[in-house]
Amino acid sequence: MFDALTDKLNGVFRGLRGRGRITEANVTEVMREIRTSLLEADVHLEVAKSFCDNVHQKAIGAEVIKTLKPAEVMVKIVHDELVELMGPVDPKIPFISPGPTVLLMAGLQGSGKTTTCGKLAKLLSGRAKRPLMVAADLKRPAAIDQLEVLGEQIGVPVYTERDHQNAVKVCRNGIAHARKTDRDVVILDTAGRLAIDEELMAELAKVASSTNPQQIYLVLDAMTGQDAVNTAKVFNEQLELDAVILTKFDSDTRGGAALSVKHVTGKPIKFIGVGEKMEAIEEFHPDRVAGRILGMGDILTLVEQAQQQYDEKEAVRMEAKMASGKFSLGDFVTQLRKMRKMGSMKDLVKMIPGMGDMMGDMDFDERELVHMEAAVLSMTPRERDNPKIIDVSRRRRIARGAGCDPSDVSQLVKVFEPMRGMMKMMSGQSLGQRLKMTSQFSKMMAGGGMPKMKGSTTAGRRVLSKKDRRKKRRR
Repeated sequence: MFDALTDKLNGVFRGLRGRGRITEANVTEVMREIRTSLLEADVHLEVAKSFCDNVHQKAIGAEVIKTLKPAEVMVKIVHDELVELMGPVDPKIPFISPGPTVLLMAGLQGSGKTTTCGKLAKLLSGRAKRPLMVAADLKRPAAIDQLEVLGEQIGVPVYTERDHQNAVKVCRNGIAHARKTDRDVVILDTAGRLAIDEELMAELAKVASSTNPQQIYLVLDAMTGQDAVNTAKVFNEQLELDAVILTKFDSDTRGGAALSVKHVTGKPIKFIGVGEKMEAIEEFHPDRVAGRILGMGDILTLVEQAQQQYDEKEAVRMEAKMASGKFSLGDFVTQLRKMRKMGSMKDLVKMIPGMGDMMGDMDFDERELVHMEAAVLSMTPRERDNPKIIDVSRRRRIARGAGCDPSDVSQLVKVFEPMRGMMKMMSGQSLGQRLKMTSQFSKMMAGGGMPKMKGSTTAGRRVLSKKDRRKKRRR
């Protein structure tokens, strides 16, 4: 989301690193460039001006012009100011006892509100809660059907009243139903509109006053930029929001909404949607996001995502394999699949401190990982455990099954052998270090050490042996 802003800020700081000492005029020049970068990222003008004034004041106060490493001091000041700009945030939901805890979801049509209800319900289910979703969007066609499909998908019940057009009554009845069925959290999916209007705000106000929700969340589309901030301001004036949930955080948007909404509305971002899957929702941590913006990585979020995919027994078993040097290509594919469930490989690698700069503008084609997996799956169990036995005839057979060239199989084996030795050395390290190793291996094969799979296509390509090629020439 912040790629363009990250590149521009890193360019500014690289210019500072080349200087032993800088002057106050240099600091002013740097702040002018930072302000331009923020405005290009669609940050609210008032927010950009306030942010730069604060950083400039702290930079001079910290005597950046007298230090021998001005770039490092500036990065620290900008990081702290970004955290201050987006926070503080308490990611916890204040549950009440006895329940149910009522969460009211509001937002414009198309912001991803109904999908976010499903994501939040799944997140709470994983935290030993028993959520119930209430279909109170009675205006949009198929909104009830959509929520029911999501509920069935994640195993969360949905309360509906298709014969009613009174959202207030449906919400009250839904909460009563939650008490009867021992549900401790109620998520109210209210109606949205294509634009803010009096009818929408009046209905939301009635729902809020009659249900007394513990939290009111506004769901905003990050791709709408400053429009999202203006929407949040109007909703907050009418409803007194508790927090914002920002969807499409993984998109190519410039990030202005994330940096502006807290300053303009006074309401923090509590959750972010990072993909289309129901698991793709995260708590918002300003310090981690600031680290991503400045290219410092986000290892804590990476480890938290990994812990959702790895259980303790499997981790112990994999640790033993790494320590004994028996980590196989089959094990690698298993780890690769788990990492791909966590999100885009390129985004995961960027979360590792220092890896973002190494990635640069490298062409990282996720499809290459699929082709590598196909090559490994075309091997026998014995070949996966001991790739050294893969001779010329075996390479041809594996390539024929995977739809690639024998040279690709050879390169895959060649790159894997030293990596297995490195993993043996890394045994006993933290989960974050292990993820770093697997990511480096993936990067090396998909973007650096592994050539493009020449024969890889959607349908695959049959690799002909020498005998088959002779027959073809004779014909």
